[in-house]
Amino acid sequence: MMDTILISLQIVLAIVGVYQFGLALFGMYKKKKKVHFPPTKSFAVLVAAHNEETVVGALMENLKQLNYPKELYDVFVICDNCTDRTVDIVRSHGMTACVRTNENLRGKGYAIEWMLKQLWKMPRQYDAVVMFDADNLAHPDFLSEMNNDLCSGARVIQGYIDTKNPEDSWITAAYGISYWYCNRLWQLSRHNLGLANFLGGTGMCFETELLKEIGWGATSLVEDLEFTMRCVEKGVHPVFNYDAKLFDEKPLTFKASARQRLRWMQGHFTVARRYFFPLLWQSIKERSMVKLDMALYGVNVYIVLLTFLLTALIWVDQSFFNGPNFATLYGYLPLWVSFIAIAANVFIFLAAMVLEEVKSKKVYAYLVLFPLYLISWWPITFYAFFTQNNKQWSHTEHTRVVRLEEVQSKQG
Repeated sequence: MMDTILISLQIVLAIVGVYQFGLALFGMYKKKKKVHFPPTKSFAVLVAAHNEETVVGALMENLKQLNYPKELYDVFVICDNCTDRTVDIVRSHGMTACVRTNENLRGKGYAIEWMLKQLWKMPRQYDAVVMFDADNLAHPDFLSEMNNDLCSGARVIQGYIDTKNPEDSWITAAYGISYWYCNRLWQLSRHNLGLANFLGGTGMCFETELLKEIGWGATSLVEDLEFTMRCVEKGVHPVFNYDAKLFDEKPLTFKASARQRLRWMQGHFTVARRYFFPLLWQSIKERSMVKLDMALYGVNVYIVLLTFLLTALIWVDQSFFNGPNFATLYGYLPLWVSFIAIAANVFIFLAAMVLEEVKSKKVYAYLVLFPLYLISWWPITFYAFFTQNNKQWSHTEHTRVVRLEEVQSKQG
């Protein structure tokens, strides 16, 4: 019975792995034809900030320089429980600082929900809402790209999240590699296939009417994933705009990274519990590949957990009990299958870097440590499983002041 259960689990994990790898192959190409529209859509640009005096000024300068008519967008910075000079810096740049103080309901999801209520009360109403984090930098054409997608009928749009400091440490390099992979071989592949894309927490655009229609309601530790699931459940498919780039600061140290990823996994467990089975059932009932794919993405946190537990079980059995004492999938397969699986994992990340034209020799050198970053997801996810009911939001401190010109010069 134990062998049957373990083999069944390994087969399910193998099928999911092959599915994800096959899906990634559709991100190898980019569609060249693209429709451009004149700038007509108006935007409320929301920036979530909590004690961001170090970096918020650079973003304010950046948003002034967007290649979009100034009369068609306004910037609102949500100064959420700030105790530093964030408010003063925002106002010194001529932007609107919206001060929120609520010690009980902390976190970006609650801050956004509060800000949207304020926005709906204002005399001017906008066609769409764009959301950034305070440490971001946006490509000058970001709003133009959002305008193109909105005019094409999109209601929820995710931009390309890049890393503005991939060379700072091996951790930031690992984040960079992960995001290049996700943008090119997860997001673009789904976009090419007409599947729903997932939101990334920043660089997001929402049609105002949609937000008013279904409300925000995303207040978990991963408000972006939660809203993605709600959209797909209601038949609204978020799209991905490859050309709408923004640059996000990544944590410099492993400790800060682990704390951030723990919060993500804790929230991911919550969202998976809430949405996996409803989406799975809808996908079967409606024969919807879009909803099935999103259900699999939502349950991915459990897939990571099961992979860790099975790997640990096999290792302990062989290291301490003269195993194998139970059946494994590899016992029924030739040895070369294992090598192909390992090579495929190496290839997929290298392919993403080559396709994204990464030129930094330093980042390529950090690839040696990238497996440590990947393996570290296992204990983080394991710990998150037992602490998933912890709803305490933790702030990631941002200290890296970078201008867009510096990022683009390094990329060029």
